Amino acid sequence: MIKRFSSVKKSTVARLEEGMTAGHFGDAAALASRITENFGQAYDPKQRKQLRAKLLRLLTQELSYVSNDVVVRALDNALKIRVTLDWHRFLCIIFSFLPGRWIKLTSNPGFGASTMLLLTDGTVMCQEQGGLKWKKLTPDIYGSYVNGTWSDIAPMHWTRRYYASAVLNDGRVIVSGGEYSNAGGDTDKTEIYDPVTDTWTEISPPPGWGSVGDAPCAVLPDGQFLIGHISSTKTAIYDPETDTWTAGPLKGSSSSEESWVLLPDATVVTVRCNSSQRADKYDSASNTWVNGGTLPVNIIELSSSEIGAGVLLNDGRAFFAGATNHTALYTPPAIATHKGTWVAGPDFPNDTSGQSVGCKDTPSCLLTNGKVLISAGPVDGINWLTPTLFHEFDGAALTRIADPPNAAGVPYIGRMLLLPTGQVLFAAQTNELYAYTYFSCPDAAWRPHITSAPSVIHPHLAYSLSGRLFSGMSQAVGYGDDASAATNYPLVRIRHLGTGKVRYCRTFDHSTMAVATGAASVSTNFAVPGNIEVGKSELCVVANGISSPCVPVHVKPLFDRDDFSHWEIWARLIGSLADGDLWVLGPNGPIPVDPWGPKFVKAAQSARKKALDGLKELRKLGDQVHAERKKLASKIELAPDEGSEEAEEMEREARERIRKTEGK
Repeated sequence: MIKRFSSVKKSTVARLEEGMTAGHFGDAAALASRITENFGQAYDPKQRKQLRAKLLRLLTQELSYVSNDVVVRALDNALKIRVTLDWHRFLCIIFSFLPGRWIKLTSNPGFGASTMLLLTDGTVMCQEQGGLKWKKLTPDIYGSYVNGTWSDIAPMHWTRRYYASAVLNDGRVIVSGGEYSNAGGDTDKTEIYDPVTDTWTEISPPPGWGSVGDAPCAVLPDGQFLIGHISSTKTAIYDPETDTWTAGPLKGSSSSEESWVLLPDATVVTVRCNSSQRADKYDSASNTWVNGGTLPVNIIELSSSEIGAGVLLNDGRAFFAGATNHTALYTPPAIATHKGTWVAGPDFPNDTSGQSVGCKDTPSCLLTNGKVLISAGPVDGINWLTPTLFHEFDGAALTRIADPPNAAGVPYIGRMLLLPTGQVLFAAQTNELYAYTYFSCPDAAWRPHITSAPSVIHPHLAYSLSGRLFSGMSQAVGYGDDASAATNYPLVRIRHLGTGKVRYCRTFDHSTMAVATGAASVSTNFAVPGNIEVGKSELCVVANGISSPCVPVHVKPLFDRDDFSHWEIWARLIGSLADGDLWVLGPNGPIPVDPWGPKFVKAAQSARKKALDGLKELRKLGDQVHAERKKLASKIELAPDEGSEEAEEMEREARERIRKTEGK
């Protein structure tokens, strides 16, 4: 993003995206239109003195949530531009100087919210902290997550707190381990959630490990799942296609407490959580761990071996937030197996009491404007301190920003998730969630692009898309070790041109999970929801909250009288049969019995009654099964949390189990 507008070049300005994303505070296009009506087609720097007072008056009215002095500074910075711009781009520059704000979700999940993962159908799954239960957040009909609704999904088999997690290439979710669990401390219990069938399936853990705990992990470009052992140099790789584990290469040190970052060269870089200040790097091409260089500053709290999140920036550098007050930046080498270069990043400013601030096991998230949203807190080298303090990193400097109301606790309980709107959800084991909302004009080079797409689609059917940058520039979401919630995969969003209603299509089997793939051709598949609104629409690919330029698509109805495998088809058929006159099922859908004679009426009535009775019974049984499943999950105690007597006992048992396992 532009930092010094007095020296902006035309080529730089031209790279600003046409549209604005990320939680709009108002209708930016409408605002640009009003400015155009009042002040002409474009910003003319020769008229800036005459325009300033009029623009300021309009902006302070539109941006009432922002203090006047902040709006003044933003406008004055934009007025330094010496080139002609259309008003849309001029507004982008103003908005880049404005702070974001936290907006409370209008409905709550009904439990203490913790780990969140973005499913490939655009919904968010959220775990009850330390429990079995999960809920799903579905955006409203216009794509708003703030106004979305919560619903129950299937509970896990085991409670778990602080564990490895990821969304896989096929759209399923893997969770492995748990520092605390009803299966024992540092458990190796591993499960996969299938959102299509709403089921959890236990799978074998990494063979011979005996413990996984709060292990770091990463999904590799080929879709395989890499995980590190917390008490040895072992790693393991899970292949979702074959449902098998293989031993990964030995690492230079234990993976305990590390933050792993996938880089554009298909390597994974991490900083050792010990006193060495060394980094390790996994090279997927050679399946080896290599020397990742030495850091110029210590970013590890040595008493706890903790670190903050690592996040890949859009410029190719990896930013690591330290559990000390230091940060570090890594620049990958030209040859993947070489060390690369480390430099010290900016230090966190002290809090208002003068206490040092750092990121001791905390989340961070890449925003659509290229900045990093960081959760930090006071640090003293030993204790877990409160509260949680938020900052933004713009690639050069750290800036303190406002905190959400649910940030009073210790920072390590916080979780972030990047939404398709560009907003960032923040949960901290309370019943309230907040969305960090801001204006953004992503660089055109960060946007996905569609090169091949169907022009006509039908409900229930699946299609393929091709293009560029479908998996974004970065994994985007990071954490101190566990709680991985990367979003580097494509979502497909369809907006009806007549009503403005938004639907997401479930994507699956992406051609790659690599990041920053540049001009390379990539692809994905998407399944169209059965109850999508038909008509002329637009289709967009969204990666890490940034939308592609949209392409036109016509959603046409589909009705197959012989296919009853989908509930949507049943619902539509029975709705037609039950609403008004008696219908039967013709080759192109329901048709009325009348006026073709009474000889069909009795048989049609009997068939309709059987169908309705069958559906009613299935719905009744479904409600009973759902209620029983929810009841059983509610009876299971939550996994204990850090510092409790039960947690300490689990840790002792886990250490003894690991000692025995490693001694064999």
